[in-house]
Amino acid sequence: MIDEIREQCYKCYRPRSSCMCLHVRAVETKTKFVILMHPKEYRKIKNGTGHLTHLSLPNSELYVGIDFSSHNRINEILGDEKNICYLLYPGKDAIEINSHKISREGRDVVIFVIDSTWACSKKMLRLSENISSLQSISFTHTKKSEFAIKEQPEDYCLSTIESVLCVMEILDKNGEEEITKESFEGFLNPFKKMIDFQIEYMQECKNPRF
Repeated sequence: MIDEIREQCYKCYRPRSSCMCLHVRAVETKTKFVILMHPKEYRKIKNGTGHLTHLSLPNSELYVGIDFSSHNRINEILGDEKNICYLLYPGKDAIEINSHKISREGRDVVIFVIDSTWACSKKMLRLSENISSLQSISFTHTKKSEFAIKEQPEDYCLSTIESVLCVMEILDKNGEEEITKESFEGFLNPFKKMIDFQIEYMQECKNPRF
């Protein structure tokens, strides 16, 4: 039993005893999502959502680091003339996609997503000038995060997987994606199962069975 708990799933990066892969429902998208994960998030195997987001999106890539300015694959994506790249990050110059369609210019849209705390994301963008120089996009929403096991800094803050879902929903509404209702409904499955598992685990720790 101890070996099973310690053994890790190398897809979702959770302990095998709480693997979430069976709950993943892949969603095909025209848009490519590139998830840039801070090393601190990489170590949060119990409640990180970056890996679950990546697993749920076949048209996505995930890289761990802080400074991506010399990252070969990132610069390859940025330098590909077939791509038009954006950064999902709020700011006064960000395009609000609720009311504005993303400009495609006949190219493939790539959205870079920072998977980190706000404080760490600022450092990542300060060091990664190739990413911070991208046109940023943002969105507004009325949702409340379902991340019951983690306190968000503000009511409007969402986890990575919830934020990406919002983006996909808006792009679909704008006619820039063709995603089924069933795909949207199943996208958060691994996220919800992860929360349920963690809550159950915490309750068992408070009330151990003898």
